Amino acid sequence: MKVGIVGMPNAGKSSLFNALTSAGAEAANYPFTTIEPNIAIVPVEDARLTEVSVMIGASDIVADTIAFHDIAGLVRGASEGEGLGNKFLANIRETDAIIHVVRAHHDENILHPEGSVDPARDIETIETELVYADLEQVERRLERVVRTARGGDRAAVVEQSWLEAVRDELQAGRPARGVPVPGAMDRSQSVQLITAKPVLFVANVDEGSDEIPPEVVAHAEAVGAGVVSVSSRIESELREMDDEEAAEMRTELGAGTSTDPPLQRVVRGAFSLLDQIAFFTVGTGKRAQSWHLRRGSTAWHAAGEIHSDIQRGFVRAEVIPYDKLLEAGGYSAARDVGTLRLEGRDYVVRDGDVITVKFTP
Repeated sequence: MKVGIVGMPNAGKSSLFNALTSAGAEAANYPFTTIEPNIAIVPVEDARLTEVSVMIGASDIVADTIAFHDIAGLVRGASEGEGLGNKFLANIRETDAIIHVVRAHHDENILHPEGSVDPARDIETIETELVYADLEQVERRLERVVRTARGGDRAAVVEQSWLEAVRDELQAGRPARGVPVPGAMDRSQSVQLITAKPVLFVANVDEGSDEIPPEVVAHAEAVGAGVVSVSSRIESELREMDDEEAAEMRTELGAGTSTDPPLQRVVRGAFSLLDQIAFFTVGTGKRAQSWHLRRGSTAWHAAGEIHSDIQRGFVRAEVIPYDKLLEAGGYSAARDVGTLRLEGRDYVVRDGDVITVKFTP
């Protein structure tokens, strides 16, 4: 899963990205890995995985990951190429979801491109540029699709209807996510719309504050987006400290808690954007691992997340909710009380399931 970090220049995107990149070094078993200067692979911590690993005496714990892409700041006119906007907009199109960093702090030493701090205005600026960029894409695609639809191509007729509905939404200043994609349409062949992607707003707040500006909360609710707060500068500084020092400083500054640090709120919020659920496996050598897949997916899909060979040879799955496994105290006891079940390939995986897939090589 790829998540793009966007926002106005000096909104705190790079500080947030840097904090995310280095904060993983504090995790004992899964450091963040910087693949390129603008991409960080971040573990998604899950207390349930820790509980399961302790109960079974796991020798290795591996958390699932999420990729954050640091995308340079967008400015007014980006959709028309201002500030190299076209390049940056292309980068956003390649992501699955968006984190929109909104400046809500009042550090006078950091210049604002518009001259003043106004979260609502900044949100409108970014969203307007994204709408314009999508509108240009849709109109270009529509010209080609209309010609094909006139020839009687059924797929083109379906896509033309959808594109026209999307165009109307965008012309009204609304994002494309409000227009559902027809089930009969091949999404991979159509335009990849930025405003169709799910969004998490991150309010970059003043030092020692967790309060999200009410206008940001109201806007997030209005567009069906998530919202969290973080002080990017503080988190960036805390990443330079060891765990104990960072925890003490966090307490002094009132910057979240060790059990719910703001950075993990961002990670969890980003992962929830695509309605993912978590399941766990315990492999050879008692390696405990977390995985994610879209809600409503089956045991066969879960097997594919683990390995394509396991999916091809799927026979059945042993399934138990993580809390039932903890309650029983182990697999043997769970079998005795009947909470460990055998399920077929069509079983719909539930959040927190611990799964062992039986397969033929």
